[in-house]
Amino acid sequence: MIAVRDRENGLGSACLSNVANDIFRDIEIMRKGSERKLKGKMLKLISELIKNSRRSDREIAKAIGVSQPTVSRLIKKLEKERLLDYTSTPDLRKLGFEILAFTFGNWNRERFPDTIVDEMRNFISRHPNIIFVSTGTGLGWDRVGISVHKDYSDYEKLIQDFKSDWGEYFESLNTFIVSLKADNILRNLSFRSLVDTLKEE
Repeated sequence: MIAVRDRENGLGSACLSNVANDIFRDIEIMRKGSERKLKGKMLKLISELIKNSRRSDREIAKAIGVSQPTVSRLIKKLEKERLLDYTSTPDLRKLGFEILAFTFGNWNRERFPDTIVDEMRNFISRHPNIIFVSTGTGLGWDRVGISVHKDYSDYEKLIQDFKSDWGEYFESLNTFIVSLKADNILRNLSFRSLVDTLKEE
């Protein structure tokens, strides 16, 4: 089609090249616009799943204004990329947990320059009340773990097990304890509030 117009209008090769470049530019703009639109759909989908992941794909599709097959396809993509982890967030107090513990530590880098990741993961898997573990930085600490406990003796047992298996690897440990029964909790552990932050820039 371009070549025909070129012959009929007497356009030179340079002009034809400019036309082609304009077309490719327009295609690239359309592609990027489609990616931005897809990102917007993804954010809306994730927001709806955070609100209530028990709804059907059809119900979610209606909420975000896309087709049900689109929702199903996007969910499969999110699952494949491990952006979704289906679970519920219960009220820990009503389940009988009394303590939420934030344990901070400093890794002994001089004696153990390398972090022993596999062994640490094994320890975590044997203690299901540990709900989060990570490296980090701040307040003089470089490791943090979060755990929940039925009572103080349950918490002490975890700390004893940890010191027995990992005490020599850490220079120091300290814990911030939240009493789920007595302390003034202003917001329960939940991800619902994140929905308002998942907005396209």
